[in-house]
Amino acid sequence: MTSAVDAAAAPPPSRARLGSTALTVSRVCLGTVNFGGRVEEREAHRLMDHAFDGGIDFIDTANIYGWRVHKGHTEEVIGRWFEASPARRDEIVLATKVGNAMTDDPGDGGLSAKAIVAACEASLRRLRTDRIDLYQLHRIDREADWAEVREAMDRLVRQGKIRHVGSSNFAGWDIATVQTADAGRRPLGLASEQCIYNLLVRHPELEVIPAARAHGMAVLPWSPLHGGLLGGVLRKTATGTAVKSAQGRAETALRDPAVRGVVEDYERFCAEIGRDPAEVGLAWVMARPGVTSTVIGPRTAEQVDGALRALASPLSEGETARLEKLFPPIGRGGPAPDAWIT
Repeated sequence: MTSAVDAAAAPPPSRARLGSTALTVSRVCLGTVNFGGRVEEREAHRLMDHAFDGGIDFIDTANIYGWRVHKGHTEEVIGRWFEASPARRDEIVLATKVGNAMTDDPGDGGLSAKAIVAACEASLRRLRTDRIDLYQLHRIDREADWAEVREAMDRLVRQGKIRHVGSSNFAGWDIATVQTADAGRRPLGLASEQCIYNLLVRHPELEVIPAARAHGMAVLPWSPLHGGLLGGVLRKTATGTAVKSAQGRAETALRDPAVRGVVEDYERFCAEIGRDPAEVGLAWVMARPGVTSTVIGPRTAEQVDGALRALASPLSEGETARLEKLFPPIGRGGPAPDAWIT
């Protein structure tokens, strides 16, 4: 019989089921948004090798990723990685997304049946594979009737081109509406929701995460460090080592004196407990109720290793309590839902 002490000392599981499906995934997901423009192809292949060797078998991308080179570039990079070692494809859970426009054509994008099927075929070609394990709706399309979206996805499932369907950036009521409409259907409804979620952005706790959990969906947080803001941005800026955290949503958020003050306190706290800020922010997200796998966007092998350390070394109750005071949830002193989101 396992004692309470033994249970407390046991490491957290490294894998989890993807919602109500029988598919299991690593609890760290390799996000590829930086591949192309920030991470060149050779280094991207090394990163994927390193992540896979470390036990990460879940890769997330989107058809539009790589836009700094051209839309679709990231899927092409991943496809060439598979081509270099075809047996690896069977060991990877591959996720991509559909819904955003790939061209300047006004009729491009969206979630019509025609657009979904065409986009899937194009992603399969770029990824050099015959199936996608998790095909995610990148955003809601309020012009598309869900029956049409579902029919297209059902067709792709029957053809063996996709295995599971997920959502991304859906509102809680979108999730509830879709899952209720699909109640009792086979194949299953949405398997997962990918949403922005971190210490600064906690509004998914109000409706999105509860809705996903109530409907048996996995939760896959993206931007767990808010674009590098929670990865030691002030220290890195002072030493001239900031890269991603010196731009984008992190740079925008730091213009707010209140945000800067909280981040200063956060970095001091991390120094007190002797842990890297990125690991602290990731460990907090990974331990949140309902979170299945956390999508990281590394540029280096060291960042991959840091995510794995965060998973293996959860925060103590006291450390978590300190973070709850620094970053209170909405309704207990936290910011309004639209604050700090850029």
